[in-house]
This record gives sequence, C-alpha cells and structure tokens, in this order.
Amino acid sequence: MINNPFAQYQAAQLETAPPERLLIMLFDGAIRFANTAIKAMQEKNIEAAHRNCIKVQNILTELMSTLRFDIGGEIAENLFRLYEYLHRRTVQANIQKDPEILMEVLGHLKDLREAWVQAAKNVAVEKAAARQASA
Repeated sequence: MINNPFAQYQAAQLETAPPERLLIMLFDGAIRFANTAIKAMQEKNIEAAHRNCIKVQNILTELMSTLRFDIGGEIAENLFRLYEYLHRRTVQANIQKDPEILMEVLGHLKDLREAWVQAAKNVAVEKAAARQASA
C-alpha cells in the first residue's frame, strides 16, 4: 500500500487516464528523461546520463509494444520504425555519451508529442460531435 498521498494521487491518475492521455504522459516522461540525460552528459555525470537514457529507451520500448498493427496498418508500421530508430539513437548516445545525438532524439520526441496532443484533441472533438448528434 502506498502511504504517500502524492504517490496515491499519481497512481490514481494513471489508473483512470484515457489511453490518449497515457500516451502523452509517456512522451512527457521521455522528454523529461532525455533532457536530464543531456544535462548529465554535459556535466560528465556518466551514471545519471546512463540511468536516464535507459528510462528513455524503456519508454520507447513501451511505445513500440503497444502499437496495434491489426488496426493501425501502415501507420503503426511507420511509427514502429520511427520509435525503433529513436531507441537505437538513444542507445548510441548512451554508449558514446554524446548529447548531440540525444538532442536529435529529443527533437523528434517533442514533435511526436505535439502530434499526439493534436490527435487527442481531434478525437475529443469527434466524440463530442458524435454525442451531440445522438442526443
């Protein structure tokens, strides 16, 4: 049982969040960890850089594992390839402790997050319109 009220709140947020919000939360985490890893690399803090690169890699792996190829078809395949590329570049950045490589990954993560935010807004508008039409 979680005794920390903030941790309880965070757990409740995760359990009740719609899928599109969870996806955006994953991108938020990846962006935060990539920023932290870049800073750690610049400060020559090898352990913190490694730890945060691994967190980015884990999120990218989660994004790859949740793709639905049966529904998403070519779009899902393209996203998988993009996530796989970002994962590979994060591994390279971690091995070489090269913040420039990770900055490339960070740029893509930010662009993808914004695209998913817009997609989530579009879905919300479509759901609202469907509810209104059926009422």
